[in-house]
Amino acid sequence: MNVELAKTAGFCFGVKRAVDTVYQQIEQYRGEKIFTYGPIIHNEEVIKDLRSHGVEVLNDEEELKTADADVVVIRSHGVAKYIYDILEERGITCVDATCPFVKKIHKIVAEKSAEGSYIVIVGNGEHPEVQGIRGWAGEQVTVVQTQEDAERFELPDKDQKVCIVAQTTFNYNKFKELVEIISKKRYDIVVLNTICNATKERQTEARQIAARVDAMVVIGDKRSSNTQKLFEICKEECLNTYYIQTLDDLDINQLRSVESVGITAGASTPNKIIEEVQNNVRINF
Repeated sequence: MNVELAKTAGFCFGVKRAVDTVYQQIEQYRGEKIFTYGPIIHNEEVIKDLRSHGVEVLNDEEELKTADADVVVIRSHGVAKYIYDILEERGITCVDATCPFVKKIHKIVAEKSAEGSYIVIVGNGEHPEVQGIRGWAGEQVTVVQTQEDAERFELPDKDQKVCIVAQTTFNYNKFKELVEIISKKRYDIVVLNTICNATKERQTEARQIAARVDAMVVIGDKRSSNTQKLFEICKEECLNTYYIQTLDDLDINQLRSVESVGITAGASTPNKIIEEVQNNVRINF
């Protein structure tokens, strides 16, 4: 069997930076109570390992307000501005592990909002990254995820400027489609494609591999937005596409009748898990 592993599979720059940051705090603040605000990344295996080192997760602002914390590391997805305010008010050491590409979006929406622009965030409103971006955008902000959302979008003041940004892991082709729908409404629009290059490269490579193999395996946490998008993209090209979190989820019987298998993984999937899956497929076939 031919097994093709995507070159872009695994930790992206922002995720590696965030995870490394937490382990650095473990070394630096030995004996201190360290928390992350939200899971540092969307991967349960990483969270389990951090917990074994004494790092716990704060799930919301109410927990943050009452936690006996010495250090809080901000998750890679970023948070709203008021979270920093709470940390400052409580005198808790804040270590910011927000992905630099996400921080850039925070700066953009804060500046554009201050200038009077209406902010449109193209992304999943339930995702922590989008919730964080929204928390820097003031009151005039809308999240658009679907074609229906874009078609419903209207401004009371047609002359108000609109600034459109994107969740860093959003599907690039869908982003273009939604922007086109909004643009036809003839607003004064500034479009900033804030989908990170690593996401676009990963999606492009996954599509290319899925189009030429008999089966595709996508590895990543079920909560990972970018992994879900990879699965959707691969499924469009290859019906035999399987979404797994770890090797334990892989059903070898599904691959017994195929001659070629492609493997890719989300930006928050550790290399150890990718290698385990790849080696297992190669050994068994």
